[in-house]
Amino acid sequence: MLTFSKVCEAVGSTTRKTEKIRLVAEYLRSLPLDDAARAALFFTGQAYPRREERTTQVGGSLIWQVVGKLAGAEPATLEEVYRRHGDLGDMAQEVLTGLSGLTGLTGLTGLTGLTGKLRAEGVTLRELQSAFDELAELRGLSPRMDRLEALLRRSRPLEAKYIVKILTGELRIGLKESLVEEAIAHAFGRPLVEVQRANMLTGDIGATLMLAAGDRLADAKLRLFHPIGFMLASPAATPEELMESFPNGVLVEDKYDGIRAQVHKREARVKFFSRTLDEIVEFHELSLPFQALPGEFVLDGEIVGWRDGRPLPFTELQQRLGRRQPDLWLPLAVPVSFVAFDLLYCNQEILLDEPLTERRRRLEELLAGAAAPAIQLFPSRRCNTAEEVESAFGEALARGNEGVMAKDPDSSCKPGRRGQAWIKLKRPMATLDVVVTAVEYGHGKRAGLLSDYTFSVRDGDGLLTIGKAYSGLTDAEIIELTGYFKQHTLADHGFRRQVEPTVVLEVAFNNIQRSSRHQSGYALRFPRIVRLRPDKPVSEIDRLDRVKELYERQGKPTSEEGSK
Repeated sequence: MLTFSKVCEAVGSTTRKTEKIRLVAEYLRSLPLDDAARAALFFTGQAYPRREERTTQVGGSLIWQVVGKLAGAEPATLEEVYRRHGDLGDMAQEVLTGLSGLTGLTGLTGLTGLTGKLRAEGVTLRELQSAFDELAELRGLSPRMDRLEALLRRSRPLEAKYIVKILTGELRIGLKESLVEEAIAHAFGRPLVEVQRANMLTGDIGATLMLAAGDRLADAKLRLFHPIGFMLASPAATPEELMESFPNGVLVEDKYDGIRAQVHKREARVKFFSRTLDEIVEFHELSLPFQALPGEFVLDGEIVGWRDGRPLPFTELQQRLGRRQPDLWLPLAVPVSFVAFDLLYCNQEILLDEPLTERRRRLEELLAGAAAPAIQLFPSRRCNTAEEVESAFGEALARGNEGVMAKDPDSSCKPGRRGQAWIKLKRPMATLDVVVTAVEYGHGKRAGLLSDYTFSVRDGDGLLTIGKAYSGLTDAEIIELTGYFKQHTLADHGFRRQVEPTVVLEVAFNNIQRSSRHQSGYALRFPRIVRLRPDKPVSEIDRLDRVKELYERQGKPTSEEGSK
């Protein structure tokens, strides 16, 4: 694990992609295959392969407590170190070493923490994997704390840094899974496209490495009930911009505001998976209609709230999320439909490389006898001009959908990839003018900067929180605001500061949903900062009544949507 950590340090210290790949490839090639497979997985910043649903059940709070206990550090000390780095792994390394500001390679044994009780023997990659497996099985907070404490007690400070980074799900060394794929291809002299395909089918970068080492990448098989990545779409602002990607015409279909889902079916077994590759368990009534369809298959589509022949706003569908055992009335109050739009696998045949038109034809055949409206396949239409796309867009809005998807008729399916083969065009979103009431320190390159902003709307003479955003401002604006907020702090809680409500932002969002987490009773879905509004006084920010108005108008597009 120490050598792995040193390689991570070296990878993080270079900005050159080719050098990152070389470093990882040489390290993987130097290891026994079992350890190389473990290292490949850990280089993705994950404790388990994508195909698995396990988690270590270890969050930031537990790590914070264990590191503080091992180092004998007061909360204020941890807060100071964390604010300097903006990363739990870097914090763990510094406080467990006990040497303020030490960030280089230690590589030393017997280092002591602030308590003088740590005896760092070091851990192997095999031992780390075993510890992660144990954490996944443990029940109760106390046993997990004890196991994590034992693991970190044995780890050198540099090892602890990367153990914590893996536990939190991100190494932050500029090493994406796609670069690990390239490193595997380089290490074993295999074509990159074959490595990428095998990793996509298996959902396991370690298993992919083993196949590459044995020159058996062609043996990779799609495994039913283990989700594969979703093909992603790029946005376009106008029909004219959209058509620039499709000079020979395009297939256009409605874009639904629901939950992207992948359906795996074999005999009577049916499973649904989300875009995050987690199992979806809230919509039991959809299983029976899929069980009635012949054969085995994998479909891509959208779970949509559906009533009286129209899609429901996402805010209604949202009522059903997170409920493994919903109230008996809820499926009746918020019925759902699966709108299919792609067929990825059917009866032992992988269809990813087939053109969209062929996949669509096979999908139509498969769903010919499907029970509607539980399972639907909406027609696509051929568009050759921006005017035709504009017409399709308007009709989609009239049907209660959020826009259109435009797809290259000859495109293959590239799971996990975003390109110009699929383009989305959505209705303009409304914006709100809000005021910042609390700020938090960022992570990574924004460590030490107050870059996460909680914001509020007015209600009478008071302010009520409605959301939080961290994207949309330039680095220069964030640096300037950090200095300003430090001078206008009402209460400093370490991670978080309550600040004077003086900075007005314009924020955009996808829609509004009910929420008990925010004081306003509402939350913005996918909020992002459009711009600073120094021209607008706090007295003129949007009020809660405006939020309620937008919430009630969702799903009822008008010519005023997107403006105020």
